[in-house]
Amino acid sequence: MTVNSTPRTTAAHSRLAAVGAVAAAGALLLTGCGDHTDKNSGTGSSSSSGSAPLAGKLPADIRKAGVIKVGSDIAYPPVEYMKDGKAVGIDPDLADALGKQLGVTFDFQNGKFDNLIVGLQAKRFQVIMSAMNDTKDRQNGINSDNGQKVGNGVDFVDYFTAGTSILVQKGNPKGVKSLDDLCGKVVALQKGTTSEGIAKAQSKKCTKDGKKAIDLQTFDTDPEALLRLKQGASVSDLNDFPVAAYNAKTSGGGKDFEVVGDQIEAGPYGIAISKDNTQLRDALQAAMAAIIKNGEYTKILQKWNVTDGALTESKINGGS
Repeated sequence: MTVNSTPRTTAAHSRLAAVGAVAAAGALLLTGCGDHTDKNSGTGSSSSSGSAPLAGKLPADIRKAGVIKVGSDIAYPPVEYMKDGKAVGIDPDLADALGKQLGVTFDFQNGKFDNLIVGLQAKRFQVIMSAMNDTKDRQNGINSDNGQKVGNGVDFVDYFTAGTSILVQKGNPKGVKSLDDLCGKVVALQKGTTSEGIAKAQSKKCTKDGKKAIDLQTFDTDPEALLRLKQGASVSDLNDFPVAAYNAKTSGGGKDFEVVGDQIEAGPYGIAISKDNTQLRDALQAAMAAIIKNGEYTKILQKWNVTDGALTESKINGGS
């Protein structure tokens, strides 16, 4: 994809990365989870395994159940959000296309982003699909803040590329142009995300440069952080570019926010799977490869105007 991004400088927690043409086109149609989940089905394929070419690749228990349970923070448009009681967006549409290949329905269950991996390891669901960046720390079960081992880690099937953007009030009253302009300022964002990792790394840089640290305020969901920015209680919200561009275009009829500066630390989104579930992982990768090849993948990204984030190949654990 064509993105303006700076080199990856910190082990990110993350959700998304850059999709420059989304904003450039100005055509976004609309525009992470947990151990406590609320069931929100309504997406996914109803294909029977008999008509699904890759059904035989699934573990027998999933094939028999006909359902893959998905942990997701369904409050991140346009990637995933609730509409008329149903999860919609880029991820649910891709899940539906995967379901047609595998002969199963993907059942999205809502929860807090920073608890999603915990929920996966507790087997409350079988995969995570929530604009989650594929990073080495997540793969290895490392806490990016302190470098400590916190779990077994997860595997990823990569399916998209994106990066972090700086969202400010319309008109940019504080004159924010880059991360350096956030030193000593209040920044609101969703906790447990790549954006939080970027903000913490920048805050350390601020103090190293003799400036004040960032006053970082974190929230369970991105809409909470956006409200703080809208109210003027923060100078910025950091979030994934497609999400930032969506909010700049739609919130208050386009009068609330704008995106400033270049996109930061572009990297892949991945479907997260437990490391002991390699058969499911490989089946998902095969299904992703199939929808990339047959064009369904491109059609979905075209629908949401995010084709600049497209991958030509789905890798396992391709993040850095």
